[in-house]
Amino acid sequence: MQLPDESITYQYQNAVVPAEEAWTPAAELRAANLLSNQQLREIVPRITQVRGLVATERELKVPPSEGKFLEPGFIDLPQNLLDQHRRQGDSSVLGRVLKVGENLREQADRIVLLGVGGSYLGPRALFDALKPAFHNELPSRDRGGAPRIYFEGNAADNDTLNDLLQMLQINCVDPEMRDERWGLVVISKSGGTLEPAVAFRALRRELTEYYGKQSPLSKTLTAAVTGQKSKLRDLCKAEGIPEENVLTIPDDVGGRYSVFSPAGLLPAALMNLDVRALLIGAASMTRRFLDERFERNPVLQFAAINYLAHTEGKKPIRVLSVGSKKLEALGYWYDHLLSESLGKSGNGATPLTTVHTRDLYARGQQHQDGARDKFINNLVIKSTSQPPITCGMADHNEDDLNQFNRKGLPDIAAAALAGANQAYYEVARPTADLVMPMLSEHTMGQLMQMLMLATVVEARLVGVNPYGQPGVEAYKRHMQAILKAPNGNGSAS
Repeated sequence: MQLPDESITYQYQNAVVPAEEAWTPAAELRAANLLSNQQLREIVPRITQVRGLVATERELKVPPSEGKFLEPGFIDLPQNLLDQHRRQGDSSVLGRVLKVGENLREQADRIVLLGVGGSYLGPRALFDALKPAFHNELPSRDRGGAPRIYFEGNAADNDTLNDLLQMLQINCVDPEMRDERWGLVVISKSGGTLEPAVAFRALRRELTEYYGKQSPLSKTLTAAVTGQKSKLRDLCKAEGIPEENVLTIPDDVGGRYSVFSPAGLLPAALMNLDVRALLIGAASMTRRFLDERFERNPVLQFAAINYLAHTEGKKPIRVLSVGSKKLEALGYWYDHLLSESLGKSGNGATPLTTVHTRDLYARGQQHQDGARDKFINNLVIKSTSQPPITCGMADHNEDDLNQFNRKGLPDIAAAALAGANQAYYEVARPTADLVMPMLSEHTMGQLMQMLMLATVVEARLVGVNPYGQPGVEAYKRHMQAILKAPNGNGSAS
């Protein structure tokens, strides 16, 4: 089957010892530090079996209970949403998401998105990757029909929330003017996570004061995405938020796997992204995962190579080197996904996001010549969305750049990546390239679904449950107890 031009691929030859390589000191070093072909051959039947287990789990209806979580609903969710939308149109989940997004876009020039963990990192990854880097600085006519987007509620940070409130007070003076209206979206499956809940209370207070208690705008410009039963849902009902503005995260979809539920799709709709293309990309990756052989299956390849690098290659630090600053937030989203899914019972690689070429000047020396504890995945974008900026010719050539006059920044980035990979390979530092043809809704859908599926597969290889986060729950429990104590501020008694 010929793969479409927009398909993501995983190229891992620099992580594996070449077959029948003649002996040299460098070859001996590679044999000692790269993966062997035998290790790769042995993992294929095992990971294929794990794929069958993950596929079977989709059909099990096991409610989350203490000590056991099974939340595989994200796997089929993209295709299910598309199918339902085709049958039911505006009354479908996707139809409702698109309608709420459209209403908020039309009524407000600024939207504040509240969420923490996956509820923040997924939308932020989409925003940074697919909107212009200075989107919020552009006038309304140049923002592609999208409001300015601000992210809050992701930390207990008093000063940045105050900064946001002050910015809104300065810029939003007349609620009769669309360009000075702002709205609020809160995303929390449980509805009880403290950071977004406190921010929601503060911003709801500000919103009500701005529009006035009698104005319907304070309600119609508020939306929520939460679980079927949650404190947040109850709060929205008590405050008179329209029922159609409260969307649901399915019970069998965990927070860090929720980017293709309304938790990620409503923010995408607010950004005026092509939401259907996101889902089509994600659904296509699920089909590849379920149907393709290992040799053409980026999910199985990524899970196998990274698992082997950690367990057999003794590389506990996993570096995702993203080829654009626009993908740095995607890296942080993957950091969160991997950490909460695999970091259990003493297991799990430690993720690290870096930006190519920026961080070659910060970490390149360590990656090249430091401890042999790292495996590097380069996230490569083959083509830019903007025309290349070239060096060009100049009358004053003191910087000696005229020799590169026909070269552009994409050429420099590609040469730096090839040079770094070659330098790492020469000293047996394993790397692999996760290649995106371009940045688009379709490829981002593929990429995020691929990383979620690969994380679940790797967790099953490791022998841990990819769902649930008992360690996080422990910190939350202690935090609540400290806040309820007499001094209530976490200081020593």
